[in-house]
Amino acid sequence: MCSPNDPFTVVDTWHNSDIKILTGLENMHYIKTFMLTVTLCCVALTASAKTPKEVFWEDLVPPGFNELAPPPVSSHESTMAQLQPNAPVVDELNGEFVKIPGFVVPLEGTEELTTEFLLVPFFGACIHVPPPASNQIVYVTFKEGVAIDDLYDAIWVTGTLSTKGWVGDIASVGYSMTGTAVEKY
Repeated sequence: MCSPNDPFTVVDTWHNSDIKILTGLENMHYIKTFMLTVTLCCVALTASAKTPKEVFWEDLVPPGFNELAPPPVSSHESTMAQLQPNAPVVDELNGEFVKIPGFVVPLEGTEELTTEFLLVPFFGACIHVPPPASNQIVYVTFKEGVAIDDLYDAIWVTGTLSTKGWVGDIASVGYSMTGTAVEKY
């Protein structure tokens, strides 16, 4: 029979202590410790989920692909022709939150903010020399735009990488990225 002072008297002794612990009737310390542990685990998972994976240019090239070996030339119309406009990408990087170093080739924006640019592995790529292989170029967009202080300096770009390419007047691109941050290299 159930007592008005202890509603758990009908539950066996083993489950009775579990119920009292979980409901806080016996010892609130266990619940506080449990909740603190769960909170700390969630904070750790959230922090690690927001930490970008550092990716370098060699990571964008699939194993066995030689980006230095140009395909046969079929046209001599342009001196700035891209040697490998359809280079393969690393599919495992699709959707990854990454951080990549490189140089900016601005495409769209204002004097203060750049909304679209190409991230390339070396200064002058796509401007002073022919574009590198398409898997060595990332098309980056920032919805609100981002300030690029100096085009001569390398930067880190953080964002979500996609293996969906992009084609523009300057080059064919193997990767695109929705940018979230830019910082000095």
